[in-house]
Amino acid sequence: MKSFVLGTLGVISLVAAGSICAATAEETYKNACAACHDAGVANAPKLGDKAAWAPRLKQGVPALYESALKGKGAMPPKGGNSALADADVKAAVDFLVGQAK
Repeated sequence: MKSFVLGTLGVISLVAAGSICAATAEETYKNACAACHDAGVANAPKLGDKAAWAPRLKQGVPALYESALKGKGAMPPKGGNSALADADVKAAVDFLVGQAK
């Protein structure tokens, strides 16, 4: 019973720590993408600008993931934050896409 309780507490601690440490898509956007996409720096499509995002959306989300992960034009890979996990970058792309629809 003691090992069950300790094991359960350990799992709960890991889950809680993960949920505290893991950034949301919006937080990732704010930390890695907003500097350019809020202001349209170097022709970056602005957050929520449906007209600017339309031609990019026609290319498909996988193409947007590729651009965000590897960089394109003035945009560096992963928005300049190489420490970001690919999944976090993709979540930020999904956030941007959601705002453009």
